[in-house]
Amino acid sequence: VQLQASGGGLVQAGGSLSLSCVASGRTFTINDMGWYRQAPGKQRELVATASNEGSTNYGDSVKDRFAIFRDVAKNTVYLQMNSLKPEDTAVYYCAAKTSWSSVYGSWGQGTQVTVSS
Repeated sequence: VQLQASGGGLVQAGGSLSLSCVASGRTFTINDMGWYRQAPGKQRELVATASNEGSTNYGDSVKDRFAIFRDVAKNTVYLQMNSLKPEDTAVYYCAAKTSWSSVYGSWGQGTQVTVSS
C-alpha cells in the first residue's frame, strides 16, 4: 500500500486546515486509515484513526477540534483541523493498517502543518 498525503501549510492560531490522503496498491487489505503527527524533539503521536466500519479514535489533544472522515470507495482519508493551536505544529503522517495487524504498517511521506501564534 502506498499513501499520498496532501494539504497542510501555514495558518494562524484559531484557523483551520484540511489534509487528505489517498491510498493505492493493495487497498483491499486496508481496514483502518488515520493520521499521526510528530513535532520536533517529540515522539510520534496519534491524531485520529477511522476504520472501514466507521469507528473513530482521536488523540486527547485534538478531540472536539479535529474530525476524521473516510471515503472507503475512494481509498481516501481526510482530516479537518479546526481551532488550530501553535502546539499542533508538526509533520502529519497518513497511515494505514490491515485488519490482521495490530500496528500501522503503511506510512505516507508526511506533510508539514505550522500554526503561528
